Amino acid sequence: MPPPTYPALSYELYPPRNAAAEESLWTSIRRLEDTRPDFVSVTYGAAGSNRETAIHLLRRLLTETTLRPLAHLTCVGTSRAELTQIVERLIGGGVRGILALRGDAPEGFEAAAGDVEHADDLVRLIREVEGRRTAQLAAGRVSVGVAAYATRHPDSPSVEQDIEVLLAKEEAGADFAITQVFFTPSDYTRLVTRARRAGVTIPIIPGVMPLTSTRRLKKLAGLAGVDVDETLWAKLDGARTDEERRRVGVTATVGLARAALDDGAPGIHLYTFNEHAAALDVLDALDLERPPEAGLAASL
Repeated sequence: MPPPTYPALSYELYPPRNAAAEESLWTSIRRLEDTRPDFVSVTYGAAGSNRETAIHLLRRLLTETTLRPLAHLTCVGTSRAELTQIVERLIGGGVRGILALRGDAPEGFEAAAGDVEHADDLVRLIREVEGRRTAQLAAGRVSVGVAAYATRHPDSPSVEQDIEVLLAKEEAGADFAITQVFFTPSDYTRLVTRARRAGVTIPIIPGVMPLTSTRRLKKLAGLAGVDVDETLWAKLDGARTDEERRRVGVTATVGLARAALDDGAPGIHLYTFNEHAAALDVLDALDLERPPEAGLAASL
């Protein structure tokens, strides 16, 4: 009998901006660690603006926790030589997962000849570095993730173009994709249907976020290039307390995640904003079945 399969569980974290934020982040890390996620992704600012802080966080996650970090890496605004050095540094430091992203170009940015301009090229670069590190990796592989868009990417002419880009990332060597946020269950369903018809075979993990304020909803919609969900906005705006707003956001997120899982999603990726409470509320409501403790397998 084949072993049981479990939905993947992961969280996104971002490096703290100051000492107070760092203390709060590590409270969240310890609470999220108790849920035994498959990985946690660590993001950083545009063009790697706080890359060193992110690398410091990655190092601490590797040495002070049981968590498996997935390092965000963007290519726009960074030379090929620097990207190669960063990938070498990540792998040398023990990172075994990288999320390869294009990133947002700084205003007035123009790529130089030979620069890595797109995510599929970054995936290839990671694989090239990996190929030179096979001994260090014990003949293993770095797990490479990429972004997918349940609604049209703001810089894309069409959703069809988005699927072509996703297919190119897979052909370059990507192992899985995580979606940007979306507000309607059918958005994820349509994305997966279009992707499979086009020949995309990698797992596509839905990314969801507990939206607990209108300010965050507006900011996120702007960053992701998606329209604000008017129904959710109205409910958040009409809530009279923070606790009521949290319940509204958690309920909406649980609905999206459950619909995606029912539709065959391989797991759930939770964008946390470095806050554990709402993320844990979502997880409790979903009641995801998790694999047994690793220690149980060690005795086999």
